[in-house]
Amino acid sequence: SSGLGADAGLEIRTRSVEQTLVPLVSQITTLINHKDKPKRSDKTLQAIQRVGQAVNLAVGRFVTVGEAIANENHELKEEMSIACIEARRAGETIAQLTDVASLDHPESDSHITIFTDKTGVVKAARLLLSSVTKVLVLADRIVIKQIITSRNKVLATMEQLEKVSSFQEFVQIFSQFGNEMVEFAHLTGDRQNDLKDEKKKARMAASRAVLEKCTMMLLTASKTCLRHPDCESARINKDGVFHRMRLALEQVIEIVTDSRPNGESEMAPISIYSGIKEFKNKVEGLRENLYFLSKENLSTMLEVILEHTEDFTDSAYTSHEHREHILELSKQAKMELEQLVSVWMQAQNQKTKDLMEDLEVAILKTCQCMNELKREVHSAATSLAADLLKYHTDHMVLKALKITGVEGNLEAVAEYTCKLSEQKEQLVEMCRLLRHVSGTEPLEITCIHAEDTFQVTGPQIISAAETLALHPSSKIAKENLEVFCEAWESQLSDMSMLLREINDVFEGRRGEKRVYLSLPRPGKHNANLKALKPVKLDTEEQAKIAKLGLELHLLTSSVDSETEKWEDQENEIVQHGQGMSSMAYSMYLFTRGEGLLKTTQDLFHQAEIFATEGTKLASALHAFSHQVHDDDKPLLLLEAEKLISMCKQLQITAKASVQGKSATFSKVDACILKTRNVMTLLGQLLPLCCKLLRKARGNCCLKPAPPWREGRVWTGTNAHSAERRAEELGIKSLENHVTNMTFLESK
Repeated sequence: SSGLGADAGLEIRTRSVEQTLVPLVSQITTLINHKDKPKRSDKTLQAIQRVGQAVNLAVGRFVTVGEAIANENHELKEEMSIACIEARRAGETIAQLTDVASLDHPESDSHITIFTDKTGVVKAARLLLSSVTKVLVLADRIVIKQIITSRNKVLATMEQLEKVSSFQEFVQIFSQFGNEMVEFAHLTGDRQNDLKDEKKKARMAASRAVLEKCTMMLLTASKTCLRHPDCESARINKDGVFHRMRLALEQVIEIVTDSRPNGESEMAPISIYSGIKEFKNKVEGLRENLYFLSKENLSTMLEVILEHTEDFTDSAYTSHEHREHILELSKQAKMELEQLVSVWMQAQNQKTKDLMEDLEVAILKTCQCMNELKREVHSAATSLAADLLKYHTDHMVLKALKITGVEGNLEAVAEYTCKLSEQKEQLVEMCRLLRHVSGTEPLEITCIHAEDTFQVTGPQIISAAETLALHPSSKIAKENLEVFCEAWESQLSDMSMLLREINDVFEGRRGEKRVYLSLPRPGKHNANLKALKPVKLDTEEQAKIAKLGLELHLLTSSVDSETEKWEDQENEIVQHGQGMSSMAYSMYLFTRGEGLLKTTQDLFHQAEIFATEGTKLASALHAFSHQVHDDDKPLLLLEAEKLISMCKQLQITAKASVQGKSATFSKVDACILKTRNVMTLLGQLLPLCCKLLRKARGNCCLKPAPPWREGRVWTGTNAHSAERRAEELGIKSLENHVTNMTFLESK
C-alpha cells in the first residue's frame, strides 16, 4: 500500500532472486508501517535504528558481491555498477533516516528522520528495492550466458563427433563431450530447480531427460556406424539421435532465455480438462455478472471442447461403450447450453426472482453435464492406458527383435518391426488421450514428452534391429539395440507412474511429486522393494556422515589403484572388486547429497547389491585358493570367511525395516559404516591375492595399464569415473562405456 515495488520492467523468474528479496522487503515494510507518532520509548527508538542499520549493512555486503561480479563480466559492468551505486546510496539514506536513538534529546529535534520525513523513507525504500532487484536480475543474466556458452560447447563437440571416421578419434572426442555434458547438466539442473514457473520446470526436466538418454544412444549408435560404415540403417539410427539431441538442446535454451525461434509465441495445446475448467468458470461467473461475456463467446468455448472429444470418438482404441457415452454427453451439453443462454438473455432484460432461480438451475445443470463429460473422457483414457500397459508389460516384441536380429533372420525382423510400429501407434494414441485428462500443465507436458519418446524411439529400435540382422555377429550392433530397447522399456515403466499420478489428481490426491522422465532408478526391477516414501538426507545429516563418506571415497581410490595393477583385467576377482568400488563410490556421493542414489531407499538397495557382489567375490576367492600353495591357503580362506560374515551383516542391516527420521538416519549410518569396513578388507585382499598369484606362477602378475587391444575390453580405474563427474543428468555409465569400448571388434 505504500507504493513499494521493484522496477515493473524487471520480471523475477527464479526462486533464488525472489528469496533474496523477501527478507529485505520484510525489513523495509516494518520501517514504512511504523506508527507516525509512536510512544518514543528507548526500546522503540533502538529497534527502529537497529533495523535501519541492519538494512544498510546487508546492502553493503550485497553490493560488494555485485561489484565483484561486475568486474568479472565487462559487458554488464556499467549497468551493474550503476545499480550497485544506487543500492548503496539508498541503504545509507535509510540508515540516516533511522538514526533516531538520540531523539529524546532536545538538540536533535532539527535532525531529519523517519518521523519527520516518511516520504523520504518510502522513496529511499523504493530505490533500494529497484536497484537490488536490478543487480539480481543482471547476475541472473550471467547464469543464462553460462548455460548458452555451455550449450555451444556441446554443439561444437557434437559436430566433431558426427564427422569422425576412426575409433581413436571418436574415443578422444567423446571423452571431452562427456565432460561438457556433465557441465551442462550441472548448470541446467540448478536452473530447473530455481525456476518459479512449474510448466517451464516440467519442460526443462523433459528436455534434460532426452539429453540423458540420448547421450548413451549417441555413444552406441556412433560406435555401430564406425564399425559398419556402409550400413544405411546404422547411419539412419545415428542421425536420429543427433537430431533429437539438437532439438532438446534448443528447447533448454528457449526455456532459459524465455524466447522462441523467429519470435514465434508458444502455442500451448489445449486439453479437454483445461477447456472444461475455463468453460465452467465462465458459466458460474454469470451468477455475479450477466454482462461480462457474450453468448457467442460461451458457444465457441463449448465447440472447442466438443471438437477435442472427437480425439476420443474417432480413436480406434476407444471402446464402443465409452464412444456412445461421450457422444450422448456432447449432445446433452449443447442442449443444456441452449437452455442456459435462453434464460440468461431473458434475465438480462428482466432480472426477476423466478428468472434468477431458473438461471441458477441452468448453471447447475450445465456444470453437472460438463463434470460427467470430464469423468467419461477420464475413464476412457485411463482404462485404455491401464489395458495397454498391462498388455505390453512382457516386452515380447522387443525380445523377439533381439533374438531374430542375432539370428540374422531379416524376414522375422521385418515381421516384428511391423508389430512394434503397431504398438508404437497404440502408445502414442494413449499419450494423446491421457494429455486431455492429465489435470495439470506439468503433467500435460509429461504426456507430450512420453508421446514424443515413443514416436522417436520406435523407428530407432527398428533401424537398430535391421542393423543387427544385417550384421548378426556384431557385438556393438547388439549392444546398440539393447540401449534403444531399454529406453522403450523405461518409458513404459514411467507411464505406469504417470497414470497413477493422473488418477491422483482426478480424485483430488496430489501426494508426493514423482519423476517420470526415464532417469535411472536403482533397484526399479526389484520385485521385493516396497514403495516407501522417498527420503533424502538433510544438510545436518550430511554434515554428520561427511567424515565416514570421505573415508569411503579414499578407500575406493585405493581399491581402484590396486585393480589397475592386475595384468588380467578379466580376472573374476578384479571384476568383482571394480564393481564393488563403483557401488561404494555411488554411496559416497549419496553422503554429499549428490549422485544417482537420490533417496535413502536407493542407498539401502545399493547396499544390498554391494553385499551380494561381496559374497560373489568370496566364492571367487574360494575357487582361487585351489591355485595357491598349501601354506598360503588358510590365510586366504580366513579372509574370505571374514568377507562373507561382513557382507551378511550388511545385508541384514540394509533389509531391516525402520520407521521415523532418526531410525532411518541410523540405518544409513550403519550401511555406510559396514560398506567402509568391507572396502577396508577389500583393499587388503586385492594385493594379497596378487602376491599369492605371483608366488604360485613364479612370475609377476603386475604390469602397467595396457593399451587398447583387439577383441579385449579394458576396465581400469575409470570404470566409474562417469559417476564421479556426472551427478545431474544421469550420465551414469557415460565414461564407463568409453573405457569399456571395444576398440577393434574381433568379429
